[in-house]
Amino acid sequence: MTDTAPLFPSPQPEADPVGAAQIAAFLAARMCHDFISPVSAIVSGLDLLEDPDAQDMREDAMGLIAASGRKLAEMLSFTRVAFGASASAEVFDPRELERLAQGVFSHQRAELAWAVEADRLDKAAARAVLNVAQMAGAALPLGGVARLRAARDGDTTVIAVEATGPKARLRPEVAAGLRGEDLPAGALHGHWVQAYYVHLFVSDAGGKIFAEAGEEKVTLAVTIPAG
Repeated sequence: MTDTAPLFPSPQPEADPVGAAQIAAFLAARMCHDFISPVSAIVSGLDLLEDPDAQDMREDAMGLIAASGRKLAEMLSFTRVAFGASASAEVFDPRELERLAQGVFSHQRAELAWAVEADRLDKAAARAVLNVAQMAGAALPLGGVARLRAARDGDTTVIAVEATGPKARLRPEVAAGLRGEDLPAGALHGHWVQAYYVHLFVSDAGGKIFAEAGEEKVTLAVTIPAG
């Protein structure tokens, strides 16, 4: 049973556009949310090291600091490319993109199966690959497999990810964001803003986004002109 129809075309023209300041605020809040957990864990580890009554937990504290430091570094590296801050690079090696995506998936329940045939991806396609991969992982709260494929088809890069697993779901705010719609009432802006951001840069590049949710499966697809 399909929960969500394909998400393209965009919403009706009369919809009010979301302000750039609001988008920036939501993106900043999302990144802070992603980074605060490993940062807090590092601080907790340091507190244990400084506690004279907890010296028997020194090894555990060092392990917590090391693991959390790696997680933070992986998330920062991913975010620089996925959210566009790595502005100096115009083309990306898919092997490097896989390393970034697998780094994020190593801290999730879901697994990522990567199959990118192109030997390079331009900036818009690279951002799309990373973002749809992360959204597919988020669609699998109880684990599963996100199978991502990307290839050139003439002058177009085609990206598709199929997330399968128990309780797989496409959040309403993610569906709305991918359609270019404003944040639904009562929804979580952290999930919406990533999808809306993808809608913006894919549309700006002349591409299209599709999404479909069925029983224990969510499919996301992007077609985007190759640079």
